[in-house]
Amino acid sequence: MYKAHINDTTNEIQSVKEHSESTALLCEKYSISELKKVMYSIGLLHDIGKYQFSFQERINGKNIKVEHSVCGAIEANKKYKSALAYIMMYCIAGHHTGIPNGGFSTDSSDMTTLMGRMKRTFEDYFQYEKELDIPSIDSKEFANLIAKDCTNKNILIDKFAFFTRYCYSCLVDADSVDTAQFCNGIIENELNSDFKMCLKNINYVLNSFVCKTQLQKCRTSIQNQVFSNVCENADIFIMNMPTGSGKTLCSMKFALEKAINENKKRIIYIIPYNSIIDQTAEVFEKVFGNYGNILRHQSTFTIEDDTKRDEDYKLIVKHATENWNAQIIITTAVQFFESIYSNKRSRLRKMHNMADSILVFDEVHTMPLKYLQPCIEGVSFITKYLNSKAIFFFSTMPDFEKLINRYVMPSVSIKNLIGDYSLFNYFKKCNYHNINEISKENLIERARSFPTSLIIVNKRKTAREIYEMCQCKKYHLSTYMTSFDRSRVINEIKSEMLKLEQEFEDINLIPDERKIVVISTSLIEAGVDMDFYTVFREMSGLEHILQSGGRCNREGKRQTADVFVFEFEEEKGKPKKDINAEITRGIFEKYKDISSRECIDYYYNKVFEVENEKITKNAMYQYTQDIRSIPFEEYSRDFSLIESDSISVIAVCDDISQALVEDIIKNGYGDIRKLQKYTFSVYAFEFEILRQQNVVDDFGSGIWCLTNSDYYNKETGVIFEAQDYFL
Repeated sequence: MYKAHINDTTNEIQSVKEHSESTALLCEKYSISELKKVMYSIGLLHDIGKYQFSFQERINGKNIKVEHSVCGAIEANKKYKSALAYIMMYCIAGHHTGIPNGGFSTDSSDMTTLMGRMKRTFEDYFQYEKELDIPSIDSKEFANLIAKDCTNKNILIDKFAFFTRYCYSCLVDADSVDTAQFCNGIIENELNSDFKMCLKNINYVLNSFVCKTQLQKCRTSIQNQVFSNVCENADIFIMNMPTGSGKTLCSMKFALEKAINENKKRIIYIIPYNSIIDQTAEVFEKVFGNYGNILRHQSTFTIEDDTKRDEDYKLIVKHATENWNAQIIITTAVQFFESIYSNKRSRLRKMHNMADSILVFDEVHTMPLKYLQPCIEGVSFITKYLNSKAIFFFSTMPDFEKLINRYVMPSVSIKNLIGDYSLFNYFKKCNYHNINEISKENLIERARSFPTSLIIVNKRKTAREIYEMCQCKKYHLSTYMTSFDRSRVINEIKSEMLKLEQEFEDINLIPDERKIVVISTSLIEAGVDMDFYTVFREMSGLEHILQSGGRCNREGKRQTADVFVFEFEEEKGKPKKDINAEITRGIFEKYKDISSRECIDYYYNKVFEVENEKITKNAMYQYTQDIRSIPFEEYSRDFSLIESDSISVIAVCDDISQALVEDIIKNGYGDIRKLQKYTFSVYAFEFEILRQQNVVDDFGSGIWCLTNSDYYNKETGVIFEAQDYFL
């Protein structure tokens, strides 16, 4: 018997034949119908290198390294042709180490590219021919699937790369599941939810809202426009709704109805920021009750911290996080997109479970321009070819139909869920004014004249400077602070604002010493549910300014309110680097109401016109025009939605973080997920300042920790110079 695995507990043996056939069946099960034959063959071939004599010696205890992954790729190249052969070769050769760069025909065997590895020699592994029946596949049929809808070679390259990652996902998850079941006795359990009962609960909540005022009636009318289109067919649905119209519950109700009507397996709710996930998850958990088991996959959350769950449930969640084997998933845009564009086994395992799903994208406009083409293309491919549906929603939406037609392919069908925009004016709660240059001192003075004010600036350094200048009841928010402290401060602000509302019937009568000024970077703009009397926003792109308006008179308790857009006098004469801000300056001169539909359309059209090169810069086809030479590893390394020049550092904030840091010091490693909420971020040059002062150390773990508490302030975050003390 040729061995594939040995169960260390029972000493049972799984043969290569058994593992290969079981993996092939799982590959076939996981795959879309058009690729089931392909995936079955990939599953059969992936481990035939284990038929080598040296590998059998290794599994019997001999301490040697034996490469086995490339053998299946070599046989796939013999048995199949062109595109079909290459997709199999990429998947099989990389099923342990990650999809390799394709490389070039001149690559030597010592190189790690696919071309290089294919030149290596191996021992006899041909016993597989006697034990495994490798089926024939029509290469032309597969080539037609890849070429379908490809109007140019650019799309063809991107589509081939997409399907390679998808097939790889099916293979590595099947391999992992079968191996875990045999070696560890782990039976995969799905994190189940009852879609029908979740829908019933959400309907109950929506129907319980009283519709007396004109605004409430308009909110219901706009939501009903969305719900009336639930039976419409499209790949991507556009849900453009104004702030305050109930987008969160509305989008989930639509997703649930769509999932039930079309028998979809799961709903994946994709959110740009961790801070929004927390409150969105709380809303859904409260509404769904026990009928919705939500899988939260985010860097700042770990199920181990949930004291309400038993160990069996936590184990199911842990496994579900690895491959998204759950019916309701809430995750970040970073997690979603960096998974589908990864080359790594651990990240790509979940990709095949994005099929047969409803994908809901909150704050969809936040997709960074430099990755806009790959992002919308990835969603388009998943919906077009993996039997999924996507919902894009936000209140300042660019014309995604035009973007998809221009940068992906016109065959993607798109449906706007809102047809009548006439009711949007009822949700206009503030006016926007450009007050041009102002000094920091005058800005603070103006902010202090209102009951509650929010000042949003573009730089963390500026936020701290204004906070320190401000002599009143004040709060500070930026990523110089840990997520732990930001959450604490946000809760303090909400609590204080609630007290003001309860104590003062007329908010204008609040005494000066109780007035609140919050100074923040743009992190407060998305999803932070706070309602300020007045907002001051430093000049930026229109989307940021309109988002800041979402924090002003949010509940619509006053007839109108004001958002003041400003620039610092101190910055006058300095070169302007933000193209979006430049376009916005012109918009204030061109449009009386910058929140109008016409203005928003004009802004995005101008941005996409000016930034066209940036939008397509990071498309896969920019890296190669040959499917044999796709640099999967290189592309995965380069693809990062978050600026990679920032470094995360741990700061001790409480007893839990203290214990976690002590574990790092003692053991040389730490629980990154648990530590995430205790991190602040700094640029590389700022990190170097801290390093030169010997106040950061990773203790050999690769996890940087702040070792001197004098360099962190819980109200303003990291400090780059030690505090002076006088005795």
